[in-house]
Amino acid sequence: MAMKIVIVDDNKTNLMIVEKILQMAGYKRLVLLSSAKELYEYLQLDTPNPGEVDIDLVLMDLMMPEIDGIAACRKILSTERFQDLPIIFVTAMGDSNKMAEAMDAGALDYVMKPINKVELLARIRSVLRLKLEKDLRKERDKRIQHELNLAKQVQLSMLPCPIQKEDVTISAVYKPTFELAGDLYAWYQISPHRYGVILLDMMGHGISSSLICMYIYSALKDSITGLCDPAAVMKELNRRMNQLNMPDSLTNYYFTAIYFVLDTENQSIEYVNAGHPAGIAIVDDEVRLLDEGCWALGFFDDIDVQKGVISYKEHARLLLFTDGLSEWLEEEYEDAKVKLISCFQEALLEDSALLLEKLQPSAELAIPQKDDMCLVMVSTR
Repeated sequence: MAMKIVIVDDNKTNLMIVEKILQMAGYKRLVLLSSAKELYEYLQLDTPNPGEVDIDLVLMDLMMPEIDGIAACRKILSTERFQDLPIIFVTAMGDSNKMAEAMDAGALDYVMKPINKVELLARIRSVLRLKLEKDLRKERDKRIQHELNLAKQVQLSMLPCPIQKEDVTISAVYKPTFELAGDLYAWYQISPHRYGVILLDMMGHGISSSLICMYIYSALKDSITGLCDPAAVMKELNRRMNQLNMPDSLTNYYFTAIYFVLDTENQSIEYVNAGHPAGIAIVDDEVRLLDEGCWALGFFDDIDVQKGVISYKEHARLLLFTDGLSEWLEEEYEDAKVKLISCFQEALLEDSALLLEKLQPSAELAIPQKDDMCLVMVSTR
């Protein structure tokens, strides 16, 4: 057997007995130590830059001079490298309170002296099976994490770069709470003076939401540049979402979105809000909310879409955001929309990241982010 077992006991006779039992059972990789201090040295617990220590199980006496087994168990398991190291106590003490304390310290099991060979080997096999399962799970989790990191890079690579042109500036800031998020934004130049901009928020978080986001993203460019019209684009995205919702499925996938077409030549904004937090438009110093539209996409096969149209004479600025941002702001401010409008009016910025920095709640509150946050800012010139 390839498992390495460390036996710790201040009694040499007990060390020899346990060693003999294990050798006869086929365990060949054994390390014999006479104190907790020697165990600390073997594990390099007090070494500034410890190396890799190959160990699968510790069999340890409960009562030892200087440092007893319970104290040693606590110290070992409090070290990150050995937090999953299985420890079995071998003891002659029959005090149930002491045994309870030993188990509370993190030991997985105990064996009473005089040692029963069958019982000792059975408990060792049980604990080693548990360790093998934990090791396999950790390896699987490590592999999954690697794949999630790769998927995150793919997801981030889909996001468009900021636009800075003579007639328009477009930027965004994206703060997901998880490795993979359910928010997505995109923009495309439809013609020399027309730009299609969309922000959507997928139901849920994690892998499923991210995959659906990628699915919708694959349809965005053709829909926006081909159909252009906000009502037609929303109907097409709704059709795509309904292709995922099978009759027998317990989960109905959907997303909210806000999409607009900015025409800098005709100075107009055509938009549809599909169940999304209302976007904010400041046109010629007047505040307008982008709240015309329809239901969230994916609920119904057919949707009735109301398109909103806003015209401007000199200048227009637009702010789109997901509910993760507004809910985060509501932890400090009574009305997040009032705060957003106020900051948006005051900050003559063309960088969404600077606006988000201005929106930060008071430092002393240290409000944690609970949901994905996304903010898109568009400004005509």
